[in-house]
Amino acid sequence: MLANTLAEYFTKGGPIMYPIALVAILLFAVIAERGIFWFLLGRRRDMAQLENTLGAMENSDFKAAVAQTQGSNDPVVRMIYHGLTHMHGSLQGALQVAAGMEIKRAGRFMVLIDTCITLAPLLGLLGTVTGIMGSFQKMGESSIAGAMTEIQGGIGEALIATAAGLGLAIIGVFFLNIYNEMMEKLKFDLETAATNVEVMVTQAKQEGFDTAAFRRETAAKNA
Repeated sequence: MLANTLAEYFTKGGPIMYPIALVAILLFAVIAERGIFWFLLGRRRDMAQLENTLGAMENSDFKAAVAQTQGSNDPVVRMIYHGLTHMHGSLQGALQVAAGMEIKRAGRFMVLIDTCITLAPLLGLLGTVTGIMGSFQKMGESSIAGAMTEIQGGIGEALIATAAGLGLAIIGVFFLNIYNEMMEKLKFDLETAATNVEVMVTQAKQEGFDTAAFRRETAAKNA
């Protein structure tokens, strides 16, 4: 019943409903893909592993910290591993590169949601314009009664296209805000962990810890 109703509205919406349908397919596909990504990411987060890693670093046991972080699927822990085992550049730079990679992975395809949010109502507006133009064009070709029928049909076509475009935009904005909020939380967790790592490594260096020798030793073991 619902499928028949949707199909009827789709037909009445006019030719512009086809590009709107393509936008809808793209939008829902990206929303689903990002939803699966964040669901799996939430399952991969390991706060116990993060706490153990930071605890080992606080005790200047960086070998244990590397062992804790190696092979982790937690994005924050992965960033720490990259920072501790980098061979070139500064610690801060290595952490920033690793954090940037995690944020880029989390923000993949978000521009497509934003594009669909902008495009869908514009297509709906285009449907409004073409529907009304078609109605007035047929007015001169029909009797008064026929003209009224044509106007009603054109307005109906215009309203369906506009409603479809606005509906997609509303759905897109809803999920875009949710995913952006998740990204902000991930950024905060990455920045917080990076700051903790920098403070602990700086403190360890002041106590005589040789970071260059540690990186060479770690790289040799991983080779």
